[in-house]
Amino acid sequence: MSDMCFRNNDRKVILVFFVRVVFRTTFCSNAQNPIYQGLTMNKNKRDKEYYSFDVGDSTFTVLKRYQNLRPIGSGAQGIVCSSYDHNLDRNVAIKKLSRPFQNQTHAKRAYRELVLMKCVNHKNIIGLLNVFTPQKTLEEFQDVYLVMELMDANLCQVIQMVLDHERLSYLLYQTLCGIKHLHAAGIIHRDLKPSNIVVKSDCSLKILDFGLARTAATGLLMTPYVVTRYYRAPEVILGMGYQANVDIWSVGCIMAEMIRHKILFPGRDYIDQWNKVIEQLGTPAQEFMLKLNQSVRTYVENRPRYAGYSFEKLFPDVLFPADSDHNKLKASQARDLLSKMLVIDASKRISVDEALQHPYINVWYDPAEVEAPPPLVMDKQLDERDHTVEEWKELIYKEVLEWEERIKNGVIRGQPPSLAQVQQ
Repeated sequence: MSDMCFRNNDRKVILVFFVRVVFRTTFCSNAQNPIYQGLTMNKNKRDKEYYSFDVGDSTFTVLKRYQNLRPIGSGAQGIVCSSYDHNLDRNVAIKKLSRPFQNQTHAKRAYRELVLMKCVNHKNIIGLLNVFTPQKTLEEFQDVYLVMELMDANLCQVIQMVLDHERLSYLLYQTLCGIKHLHAAGIIHRDLKPSNIVVKSDCSLKILDFGLARTAATGLLMTPYVVTRYYRAPEVILGMGYQANVDIWSVGCIMAEMIRHKILFPGRDYIDQWNKVIEQLGTPAQEFMLKLNQSVRTYVENRPRYAGYSFEKLFPDVLFPADSDHNKLKASQARDLLSKMLVIDASKRISVDEALQHPYINVWYDPAEVEAPPPLVMDKQLDERDHTVEEWKELIYKEVLEWEERIKNGVIRGQPPSLAQVQQ
């Protein structure tokens, strides 16, 4: 097996990157079986198009074009199976959204994920290939399935590997390209973490999971209960409201984890999370304290004060691979990038554009990737909308029907739509 993989452009770059796929299949103990009570659909018709497959405590009821289902992961937002798509002649991932109509929060999250996945179009963002439901009417509507590109592993597996500078910087470059694409449309991901970043053995990387992503709104105080705790930015922990570079803090935490092979700020709860941050980075200056609301500031100022450590001590040379002769990438550059990402005061933290121009990253800079047209978000009031569960359900059902209609229109002479047609 060759240990080389090449990028498809005119830059003379060779990367050594093969991911050992170590998928761990886990299942939520409280996952629910699909609720089919009271269905009045034509069962014979459904049986022609769909079949059912038990996945742990849940059941996947999918189109017959999807065969060889195998569970590959689960989380709060759903269970994912790999499958072979006979229409597209490729392997795919099928995600069954977890109880999308359990309450308003779940329903809005499902709608947000579906709408945002339909509008993004970038090589570093997971692509949506299909959306379907086995139910035939709004009254029966209970289950939503999202079909996506299948990748080889997520960064949880890659973090356990020893990466050279080319691998590390290229993975970060692609992550930043994907984030820039989202930010260009005013979309803040809000839940970046190793399990939400997936890779293939050809070095390609994609960001996924948009259930917590939201469009930015000026002056809007966003909820602090958004990001997996370890990757929460200080402004999230402290309930300050935040802007797009909240995602940059998460990237810094992920980069640190790839270097250290362990979580940088493993807080037990949000208070312990803040303590872990200031113990390592130091108590922030009074200028930052003045930005906090009074009750939070009183708490923070009454905590023990920490001097913190220099980034040379936090990330000594011994943690890094040897300097790269090919791209002249060095530990000092990686450390400098970390020091600009992991800044407690968001107003002084590096932006995604600045990070893409950093010497540790810009060796990969390709305008076609960095400056790709931003996604067109049709629903500008997506996050300000407030609906009942039934109203969200109807909105999601309309989105599913619209997708099905698009697929039908893409079929020519009875042939399945091409991947290009599906992604238009």
